[in-house]
Formats: sequence, C-alpha cells, structure tokens
Amino acid sequence: MKNYDLIIIGAGAAGLSAAIYAGRSLLNTLIIEKFSFGGRVNDTPKVINYPGFKEISGRDLINEFREQAENFSTNEFCYGTVSKIEKIDEGFKLTTSRRKEFSSKAIIIATGTYAKMINVPGETEFAGRGVSYCSTCDADYFKDKDIHILGSGDLALEEADYLSNFANSINMIIIHEEGNFDGNNLEVEKIKKNPKVSYTWHSKLEGIYGNDRVNSLDILDLSDNTNTRVTTDGIFIFAGMSPNSFFVKDILDLDNFGFIKTDECMRTSVEGIFAAGDIRQKPLRQIVTAANDGAIATVYAEKYIRNRGVK
Repeated sequence: MKNYDLIIIGAGAAGLSAAIYAGRSLLNTLIIEKFSFGGRVNDTPKVINYPGFKEISGRDLINEFREQAENFSTNEFCYGTVSKIEKIDEGFKLTTSRRKEFSSKAIIIATGTYAKMINVPGETEFAGRGVSYCSTCDADYFKDKDIHILGSGDLALEEADYLSNFANSINMIIIHEEGNFDGNNLEVEKIKKNPKVSYTWHSKLEGIYGNDRVNSLDILDLSDNTNTRVTTDGIFIFAGMSPNSFFVKDILDLDNFGFIKTDECMRTSVEGIFAAGDIRQKPLRQIVTAANDGAIATVYAEKYIRNRGVK
C-alpha cells in the first residue's frame, strides 16, 4: 500500500486547484479521478465569467489547471473510483473499486456532482437513445433535429444556446408560469433572442416514449392538468445536480441533499478530511468558487498534516 501526505479525490476545478497548492507546499500528493480530468467543466462550451479570460471553453480552461498541477513533481495522478475510506493509525486508508489501496495523512474530497435524474417513465430506458444530460457530449447526434429541453436554470439556458448551433428547433419545458426563468438575466435575455428556441410554460415532463429511439413526450399542463403527447427527436434533461458523496455517507456529516457539510476552512466532521467544490454544502457552485475551495482546503490540510502529533 503506497503512502502519501495528501490524497485528493476528484480532478475537477476544485481538485486541480487543491493539487496546485499541494505542489507549492511540497506535499507528496496523489490525485485520483474517476472519469476525466476536469470533470463537468469539460462539458461547458463557453466560459465568460472566470477572471483572466474574456472567453474560453471549459475544456481549454481546465487544461490550464491540469498543466499547472502536473508541473509539480510531488503530484501523482491516477484513474480510479474510491469506494471506501477508513481511519487508521497513520491517517486514512482508501480502497478503490478495483481493490487498490492507498494511505494518506489527510484527504480532500472534490468529487463534484452528476446530473439529477427525474425518474419519469422512459428516462432510464432511452438514456443514450434520445435522452441526454450533456450537450457537448451529444449535440452532434441532434443535427437538424427537433428537440426538447427540460429546465430553465443557467445550465439549461447555456445548453439551449449551444444546442441551437446543431438542432433545427428547441422547445424548453418550464415548470414556471410564462416569462419566469430560473437563470441569470444575461442568459435569459440571450436565449429570448434565439429564433430557434420556443417554450412550453407551466408544464412538467410526465413520460418519454419511442421505439429504438425517443420519438414522443407526455407533457402535463399544470394550469388545467391536461396531458399532451408531442413528437420530438430527443430530450435534454437539466433538472439540477446531485452530489457524488455516496462513498462517504457513513463517515461524514451530509445535508439533506447529500452534500458534505464543511466549515469555512473546508474541514468536514472528521478531522483530517476536507471537502472542496460542488460536493460541499455551499450557496454558489461555479468554477471560480471551486478553485477557491480547493486552495483553502489544501492550506488547511497542510496545517493539519504539519501539526499532527503536536500537543
């Protein structure tokens, strides 16, 4: 079992920021990523609110993070899925789904979130066959198609604008009454000017249907409780995010939604374990706040590591 000063779980904006600060602090650090370095930032086609960049793709921005983190010889990167964390005398033992084991004096959890499913009929059945949660992943499959989007938050509005470069038409299913979006004013005004985008207001998605692929939806009008079946070539669901915290639910304090509770220093309910980024309970989930969390988490993880055993 290989030993480290610090293990960072997750290599999105928070995890990579933490890794940069760990490298600066000369901590012997392992960064473990489950899928792709950069996390959900890779799915963001355009970032216009990160300081220092007037406009940059999420993928290009996160590559800047990664290159900087990789510049430190004390940082080691690997792919894996952490399935268990245990407290041991030396600190902590981590076990991956492939039964690899690592130990460290401190841990930073930066595993972020995943797209929330809404559990309507057909959602699971047609996942990848007309049901999608990521525009940059699947936009090419909907070129010149007529599609629907569920949601009206910032993510839904940004993705609608991006998908309009591919799709023939987009209809947004919005639970609120006409004119009431959940997103920020800049994105709202932008999408209102997009001629490809229309809206179904005060409505809910009730079902997804098709044969080999999605071909229709059931939409409930909340004003009169009438259900209408409409044709479509696909549905993108942006109904919020859920935290990737299942592997720590038995050892850390979580809120009612599964986000990790921390203090302002990113300390969790277990001494020596810190959390950063979208995985933690916080009022704003953005790339810039994730980077901030990662920096703070490592600063206090280093203090914890340096002071271990000091009375």
